[in-house]
Amino acid sequence: MDHDSLAARIREETLDSYDEELELEQDDERFNEVSLNQDERAQRLKYFRSLFRLQGELIKLQDWVVHKKLKVAVIFEGRDAAGKGGAIKRITQRLNPRVCRVVALSAPNEREKTQWYFQRYVPHLPAGGEIVLFDRSWYNRAGVERVMGFCTDNEYEEFMRTVPEFERMLVRSGIYLIKYWFSISDDEQHLRFTMRISDPLKQWKLSPMDLESRRLWESYTKAKETMLERTHIPEAPWWIVAANDKKRARLNCIHHLLGQIPYREVAHPEVTLPARVHNPDYLRGPIPPEMFVPEEY
Repeated sequence: MDHDSLAARIREETLDSYDEELELEQDDERFNEVSLNQDERAQRLKYFRSLFRLQGELIKLQDWVVHKKLKVAVIFEGRDAAGKGGAIKRITQRLNPRVCRVVALSAPNEREKTQWYFQRYVPHLPAGGEIVLFDRSWYNRAGVERVMGFCTDNEYEEFMRTVPEFERMLVRSGIYLIKYWFSISDDEQHLRFTMRISDPLKQWKLSPMDLESRRLWESYTKAKETMLERTHIPEAPWWIVAANDKKRARLNCIHHLLGQIPYREVAHPEVTLPARVHNPDYLRGPIPPEMFVPEEY
C-alpha cells in the first residue's frame, strides 16, 4: 500500500471512530460537525439511515422473540480485527440487554479444562425470549487452540466429530442457531493491527495472542478452511460475511440476521403517562453538598 493510500485509509479509520459516536444520535445535523466533503457526507448519511432502519427492525425482532418465547443463539467468528465486535455493538446498541446479551468467555480455568468441552458454554445458551450473541464460541478449539497447540490432536478430532451433533441437538431443542464468519484479507488485517498500535484508545484490543495470530496467518487459514468444511451442516450452516469494508459488513450481517427468523411486528398498548401524585405533607430533605459529584465540566 503506497503512502497516499495508507494516509487515506488512516483518515477513513479516524472518521469511523467519530462515526461510532454519531451513531448514538439519530440527528442528521450532527453530520455537519465532522469535516467531510460532499460525497463522504452523502455516503455516511446513507449508511446511518440504513443502520437506523435495520436497528428499528431488530427492535421488532426482539419484541417477537419475547412474544413467542423464541431462543436465538448467534455465533460470531473470524480473524482478529475482522469486525465481529463492531457488528455485535451495532446489533445490541438499541436492544434491551435483558433480552439480547453478549457472551465473550475468557480462556478456560484449570477446572474448566477438565470438563466436557462444551460444558462451560451450555449455561450461556438462550432460554425462551432471549437472544445470545457469542463473541467467539466453542469454535475456539477449531481455531486458536488448534493453531497454538492448546489442545491435543485427539481433543481436536473429538471436537470436530462432536460439534455437528451438538449443534443438531441445539436446533432440535428449538434454538435458532446462526453462525457467521467475518472474512478479511491479509492486507486489511495488517492495516487494522497497525491502526490499533498507533491508537491509544484501541491498543487494549491487541493481545500477545493477536500478534502471534498475525505471524501464523497461513496456519489460521488452513484451520478455518477445515473448520468450515467439517462443520457446515444443513441444520446450522456457516454464513460468510465479507468484512474488508466494516460498514457494509455490519449492514449486510444485520440484514441477513433479520432474514433468518420469521417475525412480525408485535402490537403494544398505547402508553399513557400517569398523573403525578402530589402529597401536600411531603417535604424533600436536603442533600449534603459533599455528596455531589464536582462539576468539572
